[in-house]
Amino acid sequence: SLMGTAVTVQSMVFGNLGTSSGTGVLFSRNPSNGDNILYGEYLINAQGEDVVAGIRTPSDISLLEKDIPEAYKELLANVATLETHYKDMQDIEFTIQDKKLFMLQCRSGKRAGKAAVKIAVDLVLEGKISKDEAIMKVEPTHLDQLMHPQFAEVSYADKVLGRGLPASPGAAVGQVVFSAEEAAQMSKKGGKVILVKTDTSPEDVSGMHLAAGILTSRGGMTSHAAVVARGWGKTCVSGVGALDVDGKNQKFSLGGKTFTSGDWISLNGNTGEVIDGKVELTPPTISGDLGIFMEWVDKRRKLDVYTNADSPQDAANARRNGAQ
Repeated sequence: SLMGTAVTVQSMVFGNLGTSSGTGVLFSRNPSNGDNILYGEYLINAQGEDVVAGIRTPSDISLLEKDIPEAYKELLANVATLETHYKDMQDIEFTIQDKKLFMLQCRSGKRAGKAAVKIAVDLVLEGKISKDEAIMKVEPTHLDQLMHPQFAEVSYADKVLGRGLPASPGAAVGQVVFSAEEAAQMSKKGGKVILVKTDTSPEDVSGMHLAAGILTSRGGMTSHAAVVARGWGKTCVSGVGALDVDGKNQKFSLGGKTFTSGDWISLNGNTGEVIDGKVELTPPTISGDLGIFMEWVDKRRKLDVYTNADSPQDAANARRNGAQ
């Protein structure tokens, strides 16, 4: 029979009590590229959802060492303990009340494909997990992300309109849209689109799913746009302070130029650059951490790998990527 509902009662802590208090969100490793450094943001004199809401642009987590050094030192130790215990990269929320650190929650962090492979390989090399455990930490969708194009080795410096935060890696080229509805209409015609917003909210999710890339003027690396984009392997550049978005009139201004619906732009999610026009894309290759990871997988797989190629070029590419 139904016994009832379990309830946890605990005291509240406040990050909005002045300059010695704050709140933040961080990942124990970079969720975009997998680098073993803290990746996150915080706000002084703030509470709860303020960091991820995109209302204020937060500070990089490394600056907390200067603002509240006592809490930062304890945070580093706690992060290391949690990652060692859970044997995975952690997504952590914390609050500081009058210089005292409170860890609110942690969970395995969402990550882009490149980060998933690097983190898995690094954890093995650090002796924290086995190769079999590493293989199970990388999802098929992560590998799919690594099969997407990047920008070719060409110079586009003279076309850079502005820079923001590299919220989700990769490269995207598409036509500007300002709403989910507009993204759907253009996508039905076979077009590639980039969704441009001041900031995103759950009502934009359908447009974000259809977009090749997402560009916002507000929000940080842990904003709604950034987290959703990384989860889906979409390129995202957020927090472009110079970006003036006029969604009502379907236009934006950046770098002294004005763009309207249908204009072409490119996003570099690895550097945070916003680029005028189309930049050439290049196919990915299996090397580095991905090459190491796939060697481990090859030694354990029981199936042969075949490909469905419609041209000599497709067949050659498939062979380069391991098809037998």
